Amino acid sequence: MNGNHSSPVMRAYLAVFLIYLFLPLVIMGLATFNDSRFPTITPWVDFTTKWFDALFTDGKMWDALWSSIVIGLGVIALAVPTGVAAALILQSVHKRARTVLYGIMVSPLLTPGVIIGISTLIFWRERFGVGGGPLLTIIAQASFISGYVMLMVAARLERFDRTLEEAALDLGATQGMVFRRITLPYLAPSLIAAAFLAFLQSFENYNTTMFVRGIDTTLTVYIASKVRTGVTPAVNALGLILIALTILGAVFYELKRRRTPATP
Repeated sequence: MNGNHSSPVMRAYLAVFLIYLFLPLVIMGLATFNDSRFPTITPWVDFTTKWFDALFTDGKMWDALWSSIVIGLGVIALAVPTGVAAALILQSVHKRARTVLYGIMVSPLLTPGVIIGISTLIFWRERFGVGGGPLLTIIAQASFISGYVMLMVAARLERFDRTLEEAALDLGATQGMVFRRITLPYLAPSLIAAAFLAFLQSFENYNTTMFVRGIDTTLTVYIASKVRTGVTPAVNALGLILIALTILGAVFYELKRRRTPATP
């Protein structure tokens, strides 16, 4: 099939893909303004903004949101250094050993979240007396999220020129100086992306969190419980706010990137 015939097909495919991707978000946003106690747009009762008021007065939801943010930041603090260390180790070992270590390090990504949650709870409670709570939630989530960080950093290291480190060492720099002034600045873009990915993975996690959260409630657990007892469009209002903040952040980043002069 030549380009003239494939172009309309690709445009149609792209249109269907974008509709499939964004239509649920549009429906969710519209349901926020529907004066119905259920999150739906059919039937449309009346236009209202009362669900934003219901959101801001829902203390339990805000407590759950704050718990998710704190846990997400804790996961970043634990998973990013762990993932970076794992990627650096992979790059420094023999190719045959690298294959084995790689399989071990990515195995948590292939393990069901339920298994990770249960095993983490049993191990830390039986061995160290650590019960369910924010600390154990951070440990459990970081045990597999660090694998994502490792993959992103390792991909960046594949394009790293090792002669820069060798030259710095020949000029008298220590290993610590080389890492701080050469390796770390080079890895900065992937570290920022990995930190955002780690936070989002933590924020939306449910299966693992459910078993290690203790009496604390994260936002995903709270929403799941509301689904069983009767969810209201206040959840849609929160989702709409998060989507708006995400879009504004992306626009701000793109504008800043375009205004920053390219380095020669």
